[in-house]
Formats: sequence, C-alpha cells, structure tokens
Amino acid sequence: MNVIIDYKVGNLHNLKNALDFSAVETQLVSAADEVRKADRILLPGVGAFSPAMEQLRESGMLEALQEKVEAGTPLLGICVGAQLLMDLSEEDGTHAGLGWIPGKVKRFQHQLKIPQMGWNQVSQQKEDPLFQEVADDKHFYFVHSYHLLPENIDHILGFSSYGYDFASVVRKENLWGVQFHPEKSQNAGLQLLKNFCTLT
Repeated sequence: MNVIIDYKVGNLHNLKNALDFSAVETQLVSAADEVRKADRILLPGVGAFSPAMEQLRESGMLEALQEKVEAGTPLLGICVGAQLLMDLSEEDGTHAGLGWIPGKVKRFQHQLKIPQMGWNQVSQQKEDPLFQEVADDKHFYFVHSYHLLPENIDHILGFSSYGYDFASVVRKENLWGVQFHPEKSQNAGLQLLKNFCTLT
C-alpha cells in the first residue's frame, strides 16, 4: 500500500489527485497503525520547516515512521517534506529535523528573487529507479527559499541551478527527497511519482 502522510501540512489532495490520474493507488493516512501497514510512504510538505516538524511530532505518527524507515520501507519526502529528512534547518533560527539524511537546510545566498518560483531543470547525477523513463535535464516545478545541503555528495541524485547549483534530489538507502513539486510538474513529475510508488 502506498500512503500519503496527512499531518495537516502540504498539498495532500493535489498529490493524491496526481497519483489517481496516473492510476496509482494511494491512501491518505493520519494514524500510526495505518503507517505501519505501508509498503511505500510519501511525506509532502509546504510552508515553514519548524511548524511542519511540530505538526509531524504532534500527529502521533513519528514513532511509526521511524520504525518503517529503520525496517527499510521506501519513503519520499516532497518539498518541505524532503527538508524534514535532514539534521537541521536554518529557517527562522536553527531547528532540528528528523536526522535521517545527514546535512542541513539553508537559505539561498544570492541576489536573485526569493522564493524561487517556477520551472527549473534537474540534472541527474547517477542512475536511479526514481528517474526511470524521466529524461535528464527535464523541468520540474519549484517553490522554495531554502534548499537541501547534504553532508555527503554521494547522497545527491540531482542538481538544479538558481544563482548556484544546489541539491534538488537526494537519496540515502530507502529515503528519497525532492525539493520540487512532482505533482505540479506535468508528465515528468507524474512519471517520477509512479516510479516511486511501484518500487519493488
């Protein structure tokens, strides 16, 4: 079963609709026992890092998520959901994340307009099941002022450029994170979601 974590943060219904359109069966879940039944987990998120982290803690699902991650269940973090996978964020102070992928979340350090809002290319750095039938340098839809900064370059699957190169797709073992919104990224985004939701 593919599950979307409903912790009152994120474009849950946009994501669900995109997966329904792709004929991928998913279920919105908001309880720990439902999380424990998952075969694959999608963790969306929009807005600021700290309130999202607090909502996830208060949801009662965090312990179950930790168990599933440790058991090797695939998990895909989307936008702020991807940022939560890191050790910490520098947004509005310093706030602890889940610590599942070593690194931090950092504000863009340049003079370009922030947030980055719109289409941007993703340059694939290595082959991965997430990229199956997704051409290199395809455009995806971004809305963000902060970006992922993994400690280990080996955890970076894709780069994008906005003032400078930044990690837009990351992976550590059974954990993936994408800074963009695949559910708003037309065919390439739908294919990426389908790839994740059919991982074996």
